[in-house]
Amino acid sequence: MSLVRPKKKLGQHFLTDQNIAKKIVDSLGADVPDVLEIGPGMGVLTNYLLERPELNVHVVEIDRESVEYLQQHFSKLQNIWSEDFLKSDISTKFDGKFSVIGNFPYNISSQIFFKVLKMRNQVPEVVGMVQKEVAERIASKHGNKTYGILSVLLQAFFDIEYLFTVSESVFNPPPKVKSAVIRLKRNSLQELPCSEELFVKVVKAAFNQRRKMLRNSLKEYCAHLPEEYAEKRPEQLSVDAFVDLTCKIEYPENG
Repeated sequence: MSLVRPKKKLGQHFLTDQNIAKKIVDSLGADVPDVLEIGPGMGVLTNYLLERPELNVHVVEIDRESVEYLQQHFSKLQNIWSEDFLKSDISTKFDGKFSVIGNFPYNISSQIFFKVLKMRNQVPEVVGMVQKEVAERIASKHGNKTYGILSVLLQAFFDIEYLFTVSESVFNPPPKVKSAVIRLKRNSLQELPCSEELFVKVVKAAFNQRRKMLRNSLKEYCAHLPEEYAEKRPEQLSVDAFVDLTCKIEYPENG
């Protein structure tokens, strides 16, 4: 089979630089043997993953053409799941914990991270290449304009590192923007001291009107909105502050 054709509808931009591929794979720790690669394409990362004998490599790929290519070129690859990661109940395929790696399609990268968040107790580490802007948003600290919903929700449960920037020129086809590689490592927080559902609602409501003070963006919680937060804007609140705010909204009698 010849090379796989990158498909625009799937957001495919195949990495062609072997040095960068190896650098991405080398960024993944070996804390757990099972690793899931999302969207391997023609296997540029897969090749280096398979060179690490301590890893059990599994891949999930929605593109049938890519699946056929992987089957023909990677005989060592035991688990090739031909399905949509976002729709798959992927966590049931593993008995225990597994790491996640991939050159994530730009059009679904945020959705991938939201799904990882739901599986966080099974996923101790993620190494992913995404659009540079998304990587900056995820890794951003409070006080920055790029700080937002993904930043808060992911940083509540993961320690995040922006590893390195990747040029447009090392992809086929070249994207119109730069990419970046980030690493997420699960922190020690098992559960929030407040309702996680309410926490998510508060964070999303705050950032959906990010230019407004919280007294305006969180009007539905106004009766229990602590005064110390009322005149702040969402990017001024750290992750811990958002947790504290949610606790005070949920348990006003303790405030």
